[in-house]
Amino acid sequence: MSCKALITGITGMVGSHLADYLLANTDWDIYGVCRWRSPLDNVCHLLERVNKKDRVFFEYADLNDEISLITVINKVMPDYVFHLAAQSYPLTSFTAPIDTLNTNILGTCRLLEAIRAAMKSDSAYKPVIHVCASSEVFGKIPAEKKPETGIHEECTFHPASPYAISKVGTDLLGRYYAEAYGMTVMTTRMFTHTGPRRGDVFHESTFAKQIAMIEKGMIPSVVKVGNLHSLRTYADVRDAVRAYYMLVTKDPIPGAYYNIGGSYSCEVGDTLNALLSFSPMGEHIKVKIDPERLRPIDADLQIPDCRKFKAHTGWEPEISFEKTMEDLLNYWRERVKGGQNFLTR
Repeated sequence: MSCKALITGITGMVGSHLADYLLANTDWDIYGVCRWRSPLDNVCHLLERVNKKDRVFFEYADLNDEISLITVINKVMPDYVFHLAAQSYPLTSFTAPIDTLNTNILGTCRLLEAIRAAMKSDSAYKPVIHVCASSEVFGKIPAEKKPETGIHEECTFHPASPYAISKVGTDLLGRYYAEAYGMTVMTTRMFTHTGPRRGDVFHESTFAKQIAMIEKGMIPSVVKVGNLHSLRTYADVRDAVRAYYMLVTKDPIPGAYYNIGGSYSCEVGDTLNALLSFSPMGEHIKVKIDPERLRPIDADLQIPDCRKFKAHTGWEPEISFEKTMEDLLNYWRERVKGGQNFLTR
C-alpha cells in the first residue's frame, strides 16, 4: 500500500511545491488540508488530479477548529505529516497579533493533539511529523553577537514580531510533543525561501510583481519598497521542499530541530537590483520608500549556519539565486498577462 502524506497549507507556495515534488519523486498519495475558502491559484495545475482522485486529495479543515483536524487525521491516518499551514506574514502579525498567535501556536497544538489521540487509539500508528517553524524566531541579532559561521540552532531566540513569537511557540511545541509523548516530531527553521507562487506580501515577490505590472503598463514606473538594508540568505522553494522530504525520510530523529537555508546572502536592495536587471525597463524604473512597508522592528541579519542539517541528510541547495529571481519575475509576468486587477501592495 502506498504511503500517505498529509500537507497542511497545500494551497500555499511551499505546500503546492511540496505536493509537486512528492508526486514527481515518490509513489505516495497526497492529502492536502485546506480551508473551504482557500484560494486555489497555486494548485490549479493539480485540480484535474484531485477531480479524478489520482493520488491527490483535498481535505477541508481549519487549524482553529479542533474537530475538523481530528476528523481529517482519523480519516487519513497519514504516514507523514508536513505542517506548513500558518498565518505567515510578519507585517500582518503587527495588526493581527491574536489571530497570528491563535492560528500558529494553538493551531499547531490542536493538530499535534489530534495526531496524539489517533496514536493512543492505535498503538501501531507512528507517523513522522514535520513542524515548520521559521528563522524569524532568532529575530534581531546584534551584529556583534552574530556567530561568524552564521545563526546556528543554539542561538538565543529574540523574536521581532508577533509572527516570530508565534513561531517560537510552534518550535517549542514540536519539541515538547516529541519529548513528552515519544512522537516522531521534527522542527525546522527555514530561512528566506522563495520562487514561483510566492505571496505578494513578501519583499522580493512584491518587487517582482510591481516590475511585471510596470512592464505591462498597469502602474507607473515606480517600485515601492520598505527597508532595503536588511541582510537575507535566499533559498529556492524547490530546494526547500526537497529538504523537507529528506528531513522525514533520512533517519528521522524525534525532537530534532534544524536550521535550513540557502547559500546566497545579500541585502534586500541587492535583491531588487537583481530583479531590475532582468527587466528591459529596469534602468527606467524608480524606487520609492513606502512607510507602510516598514516593520516596527526588523530581523535584519538573517544568515544561517545549516551544517547540522546538511551533515544529517546530505542536502545542499542546487538552484542559483539568479535562477530563483528570474523564475519569480516570470511567474508574475504570467500572472499579469491575463489582465486581471491586482492590489498594488
